[in-house]
Amino acid sequence: MIPLRDTVKSRTFPYVNMAIIIVNVLIFFGEISLTQMELTELYYRFGLVPNWFLQTIQSGQVEAIIPLTTSTFLHGGWLHIISNMLFLWVFGDNIEDRVGHFSYLIFYLLVGVLGNIAQVLANPESTVPIIGASGAVAGILGAYYISFPRSKILALIPIFFFFTLMEVRSSFFIIFWFILQVFNGIFSLGAVGNSVAWWAHIGGFLGGFILIRLFIKKRNFIYLE
Repeated sequence: MIPLRDTVKSRTFPYVNMAIIIVNVLIFFGEISLTQMELTELYYRFGLVPNWFLQTIQSGQVEAIIPLTTSTFLHGGWLHIISNMLFLWVFGDNIEDRVGHFSYLIFYLLVGVLGNIAQVLANPESTVPIIGASGAVAGILGAYYISFPRSKILALIPIFFFFTLMEVRSSFFIIFWFILQVFNGIFSLGAVGNSVAWWAHIGGFLGGFILIRLFIKKRNFIYLE
């Protein structure tokens, strides 16, 4: 299912969410201007390589934590960035509206880090860079599930060889999405050549699901249609 919009109207303009999307897009355009060698060097320098990360952390090199954040602003292709930014566009503005602009930035970065840590723990021997905003976006979904369980999502749904537009409950949409991540995550354990960081999705989602209650302004903690 591909989300197109939700039914919850933000009360404030999502400055931070828009800025995050713009920064990701600008960085991606910078990526596609690089040669393959330069791109590979970029991924290994600012992406998160689980095996190297654990080794450098154990040796006390504090700078090793930098890729936990920088990796979330790198993407591996058009489909990768479009899907992440689409989800962020649909769900992120409402979470920013609920927690406030600065708190949203902290929340977004934090769940992105948690997602990356989950992927490192799931595949600690990997020497393949983890890149992408998926863990952070998954955290936004976890937060949205808690904050707006009765809202509706207009989604593009594949039915055999065709697509149809349908409004579905956000709770159903997000649970269905999360179950897919869990199944894929389980099947990816020990797999060789897996190119999707499923456990970053799972870890980010659970991080957002749990932590959002600490960020929500108490007077605004109500469920909206």
